[in-house]
Amino acid sequence: MTSLSVEMLAADAAEPITSAGNAQLGIAVLAGIAVIVLLITKFKMHAFLALTIGSLALGSFAGAAPAKTIESFTAGLGSTVAGVGVLIALGAILGKLLADSGGADQIVDTILARTSGRAMPWAMVLIASIVGLPLFFEVGIVLMIPVVLLVAKRGNYSLMRIGIPALAGLSVMHGLIPPHPGPLVAIDALDANLGITLALGVVVAIPTVILAGPVFSRFAARWVDIKAPEAMVPQRPAEDLDRRPSFGATLATILLPVVLMLAKALVEIVVDDPEQGLQRVTDVIGSPLIALLAAVVVGMFTLGRAAGFTKARLSTTVEKSLAPIAGVLLIVGAGGGFKQTLVDAGVGQMILDFSEDWSIPALLLGWLIAVAIRLATGSATVATISAAGLVAPLAADMSTSHVALLVLAVGAGSLFFSHVNDAGFWLVKEYFGMDVGQTLKTWSVMETIISVVSLVFILLLSLVL
Repeated sequence: MTSLSVEMLAADAAEPITSAGNAQLGIAVLAGIAVIVLLITKFKMHAFLALTIGSLALGSFAGAAPAKTIESFTAGLGSTVAGVGVLIALGAILGKLLADSGGADQIVDTILARTSGRAMPWAMVLIASIVGLPLFFEVGIVLMIPVVLLVAKRGNYSLMRIGIPALAGLSVMHGLIPPHPGPLVAIDALDANLGITLALGVVVAIPTVILAGPVFSRFAARWVDIKAPEAMVPQRPAEDLDRRPSFGATLATILLPVVLMLAKALVEIVVDDPEQGLQRVTDVIGSPLIALLAAVVVGMFTLGRAAGFTKARLSTTVEKSLAPIAGVLLIVGAGGGFKQTLVDAGVGQMILDFSEDWSIPALLLGWLIAVAIRLATGSATVATISAAGLVAPLAADMSTSHVALLVLAVGAGSLFFSHVNDAGFWLVKEYFGMDVGQTLKTWSVMETIISVVSLVFILLLSLVL
């Protein structure tokens, strides 16, 4: 990751851009967030512009010079894009190869051919978790919801019994597991070990996705008993392909970056000698950039060429995958700019002072801050980025494992109670043909369960590690 950039920014943050007291800073934070919320919800402004304006408003309310605020915002934006921009692009390419080659269909068809009846919700959460590993949450929804609708219609299942497990799988991956943007940015901001965070994230994710998915879907199906809406059931994608990648090759390609990053973490624990040859190799191949790049290159053969793609079509697939992520990159970057403005204003130190006075455990504090920002802005990524910046000072004296748990606590808080200011809320509502009340009772409650259950397991791990 961009450890040099983080160190430079940390040094810059040592001298706050304003001498405002804690009370004024607290008001400035609330005002800055209020501006962002108002612009996004009331005026329907794009999140990139809202975050930019909100950052400038925050600096003004905190009494900082405009030039200093602009400098902080642009430094944070640049550092964030430098840290995760290439990874987001590589993830988008891999996701596009997975979808266009029919690899996602192959995974779905193979698992569903061997599953029926009561096991179907478990199959759906497994499929969504696997498919959701390399995909953005919105891309995962668009890819999985057609499958959910088809399975519910063909098997005559309650839509909630099938849909909730799939949504839970995607959401847990998005909030807790790198290489998704939120966790990656939090890892960068807190200077956490990516491999250890990934390993602990998997430990937390497994019980969480079981409780929020197959278990909760039983209740959701009773509360909202609906069938798949006929108008929304699509044709299966990739039917024009003469052949598709094999199940084994597709699964291996998706899991390749995760395996490489976990291998790096394992070698660091076992060997613990940076000069040793094996660790030097795994440090390279297990870095997020190389791991995702390797998966993309391998995917061009195991997915693209296996589906009969020509060199020209592979090039077109890569090109088409990059255009839609421009907005994502700008939003993530602006979120990093807002985060750095918060840090440089001295808000991180203010939170540190408050946490000492309140005696709130750092993991719980990180979760609560992320919850507050999530409820206010509707964006899990913005909540993760901002909360990570605020609690960064708390990570200074933590062990490696507890810094990783702090990343996960922030990610868990960022998933709390999705509601009307979240684009994902409306996406689920429209695809499933539900009204606002039904969506709140199913999707929103599921997100809250994920957030709370994750926190419980994170706190339990903190007692053991």
